[in-house]
Amino acid sequence: MLKNLFRTWGQGDRAGAVRDTLAGLSLACMNIPQVLGYARIAGMPAVTGLYTVLLPLVAFAGFGSSRHLVVAADSATAAIFSSALARMAPPGSAHYMALVSMVALLSAGFLLVARLFRLGFLADFLSRTVLVGFMAGVGLQVGIAMSYDMLGLHPTAHNPFVQCLDLLKNLPHLVPLTAALSCGMCLFLYAGEKLAPHKPLALVLVVGSIFASWALGLEARGVAVVGPLSGGLPSLHFPQVGWNDILSLLPVATSCVFVIIAQSAATSRIYAYEFQENTDEDKDILGLSAANAVAALSGTFTVNGSPTQTAMAVQAGARSQKAQLVFACVTLVVLLFLTAPLRYLPRCVLGTIVFNVAMGMIDLRALWRIRQESPGEFGLALITAATVVGIGVEQGILVAIALSLFRHVRHSYEPHTMVLQEDAHTKLLEASLVKAGVETEPGLIVYRFCADLFYANCNRFADDLRFLISTAPVPVRCVVVDASAITDIDYSAACLLRTVLQELQAQSVLVAFGRVNPFLRADMERHRITEVLGEGNIYAQLHTAVAAARSHAACEAA
Repeated sequence: MLKNLFRTWGQGDRAGAVRDTLAGLSLACMNIPQVLGYARIAGMPAVTGLYTVLLPLVAFAGFGSSRHLVVAADSATAAIFSSALARMAPPGSAHYMALVSMVALLSAGFLLVARLFRLGFLADFLSRTVLVGFMAGVGLQVGIAMSYDMLGLHPTAHNPFVQCLDLLKNLPHLVPLTAALSCGMCLFLYAGEKLAPHKPLALVLVVGSIFASWALGLEARGVAVVGPLSGGLPSLHFPQVGWNDILSLLPVATSCVFVIIAQSAATSRIYAYEFQENTDEDKDILGLSAANAVAALSGTFTVNGSPTQTAMAVQAGARSQKAQLVFACVTLVVLLFLTAPLRYLPRCVLGTIVFNVAMGMIDLRALWRIRQESPGEFGLALITAATVVGIGVEQGILVAIALSLFRHVRHSYEPHTMVLQEDAHTKLLEASLVKAGVETEPGLIVYRFCADLFYANCNRFADDLRFLISTAPVPVRCVVVDASAITDIDYSAACLLRTVLQELQAQSVLVAFGRVNPFLRADMERHRITEVLGEGNIYAQLHTAVAAARSHAACEAA
């Protein structure tokens, strides 16, 4: 771990180090108040929110691989365990705090098991389309939630759709000064992004608003502030929880782990794509395990790869985990010396900063490009975003993965199938669509099936062959299957294929397979297709299979 930390700190040039340091300062100013809000969602003392951005940040920087992922408190996991644990103990009580820390420790153990079984491959099921939709959904969800702080209102629901309706209903009750300050700060951030990009604008905004709040007495004028905050370092201890409670916490920890793996992988991958970098999902899982372990031992709650906080880090100019280490150092200083000034920070400042970042997570240009190039995938992105907003982050990820797999299976279920015909000019075999009366040459059909053969599409294969043979203008003597796209045959497809081969043999139609790769040949031998087809009718090249079929057809004609 220490070796990795020293390597992280030593990477890059001086300009990069300065940029990451300023980004870390900005990130701290934006996120320290935010994690206090997450502590409220978790039902924990406010100071435990600061603990999530102390040791866990350092642990992930030491063990993880992502250069951008910010691992800290997150609303998704906080909402999961708080709703479950509130039925087991009063929120904020000593027993509740021990249960929360035990959930973090169990999550760390499950994540370690996930690393040992190399479950990082699950991130491969998150396509770019899904990631764009996921980030847009999270951006909308966070933006709606932050609108309450920007207007001086208090949310009464967790579902973003219900929050929208509630927000519209309560607009007459907004705090005018708070709303005016939020609008002014939105304009400031927007103008700053255009005129002074990559400058620590949020840092200026937070420091200036704390001073203005103290000097002008904004709290007395109706502007909500963070309020009193206790300081001091966390004490390291093992959470004291009974065995029966641990058994009750297993489902809660399992739910948290699924969200942690999926959301962290989705967030790290989207920025790896943006900066053309590689990530090691298994190494990131190990980093997440270490981060949750130290979170549990330091008396705080489950941490996660946060899309919002990672977006804040990138927007602030962070390009490595150095920024996160600076963030942890600033948190340490705040815990020791600066909790008193933090009480004056207006909540609307935090809400405005986070709202601005959340809107930046909605990549309209990427959505438009997807819409132009692939309308079907555009629909998938919109469904993912709507699910994240309407139901929740974890359900949104599940739906996204399920829809991605369904779309892939649908393509495999309805693969492209073609008949190869000789081009009059080039004399080469060119593909044409399967239709009545199409053949390669009199008495010969070269058929291409562009997918693996499995239970859902094997009937398409059989129906095509029967259709082509029955509609051919000249009786078919030979069929050559171009198997270049077939690498696997399952049991159901093999059973049907043997039946079709025997049926065609009864009609005196020779069937040969060309471009058979070693994987397909192994499946054909295992499923006894080679016995039915004959060893001499399986070829590694297509042209040799076609030549043999032509020779057979000529002999039959003679």
